[in-house]
Amino acid sequence: MSLTSSASLGASPRWLVHLKLLGMAVLWGASWPAGRVIAQSLPPLASSAWRFGLAVLLFLLWCRLAQGGLGSLRRLSGRQWLGLSAAGAVGVFGYAFFFMLGLQEVPAGRAALIVTVNPVFTALIAAWWFGERFNGAIAAGMAAALLGAVVVLTDGRPDTLWSGGIGHGEWLLIGCAACWVAYTLMARRLLAGIAALTTTTVTAGAGGLLLLLGALAFEGTAALAAPLSATPPVWVALAFLAVGSTVLAYAWYFEGVAALGAGGAAAYISLVPVFGVATSALLLGESLDAPLMIGGALAVGGMLVMNRARR
Repeated sequence: MSLTSSASLGASPRWLVHLKLLGMAVLWGASWPAGRVIAQSLPPLASSAWRFGLAVLLFLLWCRLAQGGLGSLRRLSGRQWLGLSAAGAVGVFGYAFFFMLGLQEVPAGRAALIVTVNPVFTALIAAWWFGERFNGAIAAGMAAALLGAVVVLTDGRPDTLWSGGIGHGEWLLIGCAACWVAYTLMARRLLAGIAALTTTTVTAGAGGLLLLLGALAFEGTAALAAPLSATPPVWVALAFLAVGSTVLAYAWYFEGVAALGAGGAAAYISLVPVFGVATSALLLGESLDAPLMIGGALAVGGMLVMNRARR
């Protein structure tokens, strides 16, 4: 894919938007084992600051090449800068914070399945807030997806949901999911009149700056320098998160939000657990137990029903 091919939402035919969203699901699925490798080796805020710092440099280069310069950034109004910065605080800083902390405690495959609640709440709120399509079949898909997430969260014992059955790491990942839902809905409103690439560049920059400040304040300069002495596998994982799971996946996702709506694009997140579980088992040797498989099947099936019913 050339840089110019995704510079403009209007230039992408509908089938290409769907193809990019499928690529987004692959990249985000693989981000869970990559994040797990990093979370076991580096401080969470510092590693996230490096990830988004590298990503912002690439986003700026992409803007320069694909949009003929950085004029799209200079044309943003003060209100737009404020809105995009708020979205970056929630969807980049908040998401990355919960993502890395959660992966310190929860296996990558299990974590990937927990975030299947993202499309459910995104579609539900988008129907109410933006008037996006909602019907009985979508509601049934939501119910199946939520049940699957509960099975995964409670390790196959839903009765423990309200009796301490969810651990600290799982609650962190629920926070991760909440940040992403808010980010998608904020971006859905902000994308009116702003290119997806511009939106992603500014939100990544705002969130990355907060991550840098947070790393300095809470982890110190030594933690921020820790990646410089990291092993090659950690750097490969960090580079993948920056280039694949951030630059390409974020841009493709918000192109999908602009073209298909928040609910339509978020439905592709149903495929993220499939690739997350598969790559975690392949690369990290994580086990595939019955609650994980059953809950995952329910969650993915529910999301596919939602996507089909929306069409």
